[in-house]
Amino acid sequence: MKDDLLKNVRKLSQHYAYISLQMHEAVARRAGLSGTDHKYLGFLIEKGQMTAGELSTLTGLTTGAVTGLIDRFEKKNLVKRRFAAEDRRKVIIEPNTENIMALLTPLYKDFRSKSENLLASFSEEESKIIEAYFRQAIDIMSEATEQLNNK
Repeated sequence: MKDDLLKNVRKLSQHYAYISLQMHEAVARRAGLSGTDHKYLGFLIEKGQMTAGELSTLTGLTTGAVTGLIDRFEKKNLVKRRFAAEDRRKVIIEPNTENIMALLTPLYKDFRSKSENLLASFSEEESKIIEAYFRQAIDIMSEATEQLNNK
């Protein structure tokens, strides 16, 4: 890849990341959440129920910060706490997917529709290239995150 093209793609990637942050912050505000709480709610939607410790590990938050996060979600009826049957010291966090989706789906409706139309405008071959890029970029980012967290 030529240097100019590489530089342009890198700039577009950075710009996409910045705009994504701004959009998610705006969605979060509309939903009555902070931007980070909104993204952590996404972890719960994606991964499903988990212990508070697992959420702490996944997010990098301290256990105290996770407790505050869970308290905020519980007040909005977005999650429920329950104790693990085998060890009552373990707290299981259960996302209330129905309430979460009712809160967030309307805020993403227009964005989702336009994004789907955009993707539909690409050929199957182009879509496979986009998919390959994202899969590999996610792997690279995950590896970098893991290395930074372990230093």
